[in-house]
Amino acid sequence: MPSESDATSAPEAVRESLPLGTLPWVRAIVDTYSTDYPSVARFFAGNPADPSAWREAIVRAQGGARDRTRLADLLIAQLTRRGAPAQAMAAVARLREPGTVAVISGQQAGALGGPLYTVLKAVTAIQLARRIASEHDVEVIPIFWVADEDHDWEEIRPIEVLDRDAQPASFSLPPLPGAGSVPVGALTLDANTSAVIDALEASLAPTEFTAEAMAALRRRYCAGTGVGVAFASLMDDLLGAEGLVVFEGSDPAAKPLAAPLFAAEIDHPGRTVALALATGRAMREAGHPPQVEPADDATALFYLGDGQRTPIKQRDGHFTIDGVERATADLRAETLAHPERFSPNVLLRPVVQDQLFPTICYVPGPSELAYLGQLGDVYKSFGAGRPLLYPRATATIVDAAAARFLEKVLPLVALQSQDDSALNRMLESQLPAAIDQSLEATARVVTELAGTLRDAVKGIDPTLTGAVDSTVERVRDTLKNLQGKIVQAAKRKDDTLRRQFIRTRSLTFPAGHPQERALNVAYFANRYGTGFAARLIDTLPVATGKHHVIVL
Repeated sequence: MPSESDATSAPEAVRESLPLGTLPWVRAIVDTYSTDYPSVARFFAGNPADPSAWREAIVRAQGGARDRTRLADLLIAQLTRRGAPAQAMAAVARLREPGTVAVISGQQAGALGGPLYTVLKAVTAIQLARRIASEHDVEVIPIFWVADEDHDWEEIRPIEVLDRDAQPASFSLPPLPGAGSVPVGALTLDANTSAVIDALEASLAPTEFTAEAMAALRRRYCAGTGVGVAFASLMDDLLGAEGLVVFEGSDPAAKPLAAPLFAAEIDHPGRTVALALATGRAMREAGHPPQVEPADDATALFYLGDGQRTPIKQRDGHFTIDGVERATADLRAETLAHPERFSPNVLLRPVVQDQLFPTICYVPGPSELAYLGQLGDVYKSFGAGRPLLYPRATATIVDAAAARFLEKVLPLVALQSQDDSALNRMLESQLPAAIDQSLEATARVVTELAGTLRDAVKGIDPTLTGAVDSTVERVRDTLKNLQGKIVQAAKRKDDTLRRQFIRTRSLTFPAGHPQERALNVAYFANRYGTGFAARLIDTLPVATGKHHVIVL
């Protein structure tokens, strides 16, 4: 991966950069990809630390056959509908040119923008597009694919923030008709959404940015707006002015561009699943468990009909949809005549993405990196070229007070545990040295005298040596209890330090989860303003392989 010298961040903002391998929540393959690429090279398209890999990716994407005019037209229609910034519109215009390429990332349409990592993916795509454009003298457009054909409503509806007392607080979008069975892009927000935002605002600590942030949320997440459109519009607000082009993946107008892939999936029943499973087994043998293990009877397609998103299954070349058998020829003909009725699953969606866009690189999260490593033979089977992969930035955003606490008292990873063990260790380290020294000296004296007493008692009555040992053990336990009481007294005495600990722990690991996976975009917009996402472009290092502690 590129070195830290490649970073364009503001040095004073990056307070710490931790190797990913030292973080217990990071998948091993993510660290290996960044630090030992040759050991996993067979599962990926090329090493993004190698400039020649970028040159090859650019040439491949520029030479691919795709309908840029139709793609640009449907993008303009989406952006116009949402009122996206002019900079995003201008980026689409450049995408019409045959030499323009794209860096893509994407995510499900999380409630109110989803967790922080959603923004980190988009920011990484923008940073990378700018860097590659400069280094290789090519036009590069950052694209964010909204995966709004997914139907996992329970996964996207939660909203986690910190309340006025810096404690985790949970909200969620209200239940909607069809939620859980239809694509989220087909769901429409109702009047209950405003009550959720009202409750959220009442929970958050007020700042100078609260009015602006809440107005942005209410403008986008309002009754009558589609869930996918609301999410895409908020991403426009956050990063559209930086040239990010947000694409709604469920747009029926885009489906004809993917129709040949849908037909090819029907032409070769079970092939995609078999290839992904085979590569998954090879990854497991290499020490990296596969992310996706589809059933043998699965295909890489869903059928959109009767308001449902239903998996298409196959067995021995015969297809069924919700238990109803479909003739192969008829189903294939339908993929070409009505591609809007079909939806790719996790195995085919990346191939569709790179058929539509001239992709040189995709910016994945940790789980995506794992399953995309399974798709090399899948891409080959469709005659498609694979993009490079550049893992998204991973970071914890803190304020100055939390940064000072981390620098002086505790390392970041010590805060993940939700018990008081780290707090006790911290307080013990703050105790006067004389207390620790006295306790240790007392314990040593007890141990030394115990040996002398045991020898003396043994000469009188050997059966009493056990009583000596048990008595000495009780003395040791008493000393430990005394030490614990001293720590508890220190907790009561130094309440300020304890409050700082609890506040910093809640900020960095709310409810024990890494901040970037837990805290919603709305929390950061309220704390730092809706411009926080754009600020990260100049703040986050572009280099991978590290987790950055950032002060905003």
